[in-house]
Amino acid sequence: MMRAYELMVIIDGDDDDPKAQSRIKYVTDEITKVGGSIHGKPDWWGKRPFAYQINKKDAGYSLVVECLANGGALDELERHLRLADEIVRHKLIRLPDAEAERRGMADTAA
Repeated sequence: MMRAYELMVIIDGDDDDPKAQSRIKYVTDEITKVGGSIHGKPDWWGKRPFAYQINKKDAGYSLVVECLANGGALDELERHLRLADEIVRHKLIRLPDAEAERRGMADTAA
């Protein structure tokens, strides 16, 4: 059963913009490789300052991706994000059915 997810990734602010944006392609390719699909367009927020230092960094690039995938299919992607040195933080959440429906993701998720 396809489930709706939202993935936020914060990339090290010391990287240059094109290198950081290459992570968009990596994340979307990994999602499609496991049979998932991207809902809409990945939301690139650009470089933003942090409210407080994280790993001695003051800023980072933020990316938000909404996707549909089978349960457990994104475990390997999450493992890669956890191990990658250039990823400061990431968060993958399963959207509740009501929120997925509100965003227009429930029709294909059910």
